[in-house]
Amino acid sequence: MAEQNIELGRDTNQALGLAHYAIGFLSDEEGARGEPDESVLKHTNRFLTDAAICGASALALGTNAPVLLREEALEYPIRDGERGATVFGSTARLKAEKAILANCAAVREWDSNGTNFGYNPKQGNTAGEFGHNDFYSVAIAAAQMTGADGRKALLACVLHDEIRGRLAEVFSLKTYKVDHVVHGAIASAAVFGAMLGATAEQIESAIGMTVAHFIPFRAIRAGKQLSDSKGSSAAISTEAACMSVLRSMRGFLGPRDIFRNPEAIFRIFEGPGQMFQAVGGGKPNTRKSDEAPFDLRLSRAGTDFAVMGMHFKLGLYEHQSAGAIQAVIDLLHKAPHLIDDATGDSIKKITIKAYEPAFGIIGDPAKRDPSTRQSADHSMVYIIATLLRKALHGRSEGREPTWENLILTPKDYNQASINNTVTREIMEKIAFEHGGEDYDKRYPDGIPTSVSVQDADGAAYDSGMVMYPAGHARNTTANLDALLANKWKTLGELIAEDAAAVVNKFNDLGSRSAADIDAINDFAIDFKGAFE
Repeated sequence: MAEQNIELGRDTNQALGLAHYAIGFLSDEEGARGEPDESVLKHTNRFLTDAAICGASALALGTNAPVLLREEALEYPIRDGERGATVFGSTARLKAEKAILANCAAVREWDSNGTNFGYNPKQGNTAGEFGHNDFYSVAIAAAQMTGADGRKALLACVLHDEIRGRLAEVFSLKTYKVDHVVHGAIASAAVFGAMLGATAEQIESAIGMTVAHFIPFRAIRAGKQLSDSKGSSAAISTEAACMSVLRSMRGFLGPRDIFRNPEAIFRIFEGPGQMFQAVGGGKPNTRKSDEAPFDLRLSRAGTDFAVMGMHFKLGLYEHQSAGAIQAVIDLLHKAPHLIDDATGDSIKKITIKAYEPAFGIIGDPAKRDPSTRQSADHSMVYIIATLLRKALHGRSEGREPTWENLILTPKDYNQASINNTVTREIMEKIAFEHGGEDYDKRYPDGIPTSVSVQDADGAAYDSGMVMYPAGHARNTTANLDALLANKWKTLGELIAEDAAAVVNKFNDLGSRSAADIDAINDFAIDFKGAFE
C-alpha cells in the first residue's frame, strides 16, 4: 500500500511541503492522491452539513454580521468569463473570496458547529489549540469555480480539516494571544490554491502572505461583551487567505518558507535558542536556530485523519460547557424530583467544577451577567441555568430531560431569554469552581466536569466526573446521528418550512454531480428580520 502519512520535518520548507501535499491530495496521482476511508468522508460530511445548517439558520434569524457580509458579497458579482461562487440561499455568481467570507461568517455566528482541541497523544502532539469546522465554504466555492463534482469537494473538505487540525496539534496560538483562525487561514490558502490549479510555489507564496500580513490577535475575543469580530474572525482571515492565493496566481511574490522565517509568528515567539519546550506538553526538543518549532505529520489515506478526533455541538453552547450539560442531564435522571417544582425552588445550590481553560473562558466573572447573545453563550452559569429552566418547563409538560428535549436554540439567547426571571434566579444559585489539577490533567483528552446539586431539604446529588459528553469524539454511548438529526431539524425549521429539503442539499456530498455543487446553495431562506 502507498504511504499513509506525509512527514514535513522542522528542518524543511513546510509551507512548500503543505503546497505539494495539497496538490497531490486532490490529484489523481497514485501514491499522492488523497484516499481517506469512507468513514472519514462520511464523518466530514456530517460536519459540513452541520456547518451549513448553522450558517443558513443564522441568516434566517437576521444576525448582524452574517446578513451584512452576505449583502456585501452580493455587491461583488463576477465579470464575464468568470465562474464565481454562491452564498447561502442564492444562485447569484459572486467573487469567490466574498462568497467564502459571507458563508464562513454565517457558519460561525451561532458558535454551534464543530470543534477541535488540538489533541493527538498517538503522535505525541498535544498543543491543545482550539479550532472550528468553519471553512467548508472554501472547498465548495473552489468546486463551483472549477466545475468539480461533490467527491472532489468533499476530499477538499477532508484536506482542509487535516491541515488545520494537525497544525492545532503542534502549535498553540492562544498561548501567544494569537487567534486560532490562523491555522484555518493557512489551510484555506493551501486548499483553495490546490483546487484552482496553483503551483506549489504560488501556494507557498500565499501561505507566506497570509501569515506575514494577516495575523489576528485574541483581542477580538476579549472584553465583557463580545462583538461581531469574534464570530467573523475565521471568515475575515480566510477571505485574506483566498485573496492571497489569487494574488500569487497573478504573479505577486509573498515571503517564502514562512514557518522557518525568524520574524514570523512560529519562530518569533519561541526565540532563537537551542532548546524548545513543546507548547502545550510533550518532551523538550533540540532545535537549531533556523528550524521551525515543530514537525508536521499529515495523513493521506486510511482512517487516521484529524477530523475523526473533532467534536460536535448538539445545540447552541460554548463547547467547554458540554461536560456540564451532560452532567446536569445525568443528574436529572438520577434525581428527577429536582425539577418537580416548576419554579426551581426544589434546587437550593448548584456547584460546577471544571478545568482550565473552561473556568477562565466561560467562568469569567463578567459573564455572570451577560447582556448579549455572544456573551450569554460563553457563560457557564447562563447556559446551565437556561438548561434547567427548560427542564423545569419540559417536566411540567411531561417531557423527559434529554439532549433532544433540552436542545439549546437561538431563542434561548434572545433578549427575553437572557432576562428571564427564572433563569436569573437559578444563575444566583450556581457556584462555578476550578476543579484543580485532577481536572486540568484530564483535558484536552476529555471535558472533565462535575455538577453537584443540593436540594431544598439539604440532600446532595453528584454527577461524578464527566469526560466524554454526547458529541465528543470519544463518546461511545450517544446516538450521534439521531442527535444531529434533531439539531438539523430544529435549526432547519428556522430556515424554511421544508427543513429536510435544505438538509438534503448538503448530505451525501460524495455522490453529487458538478451541477449539484453548482446549485448547492439554491434554497429559499425565510428571513425573519433582525435577531433580538
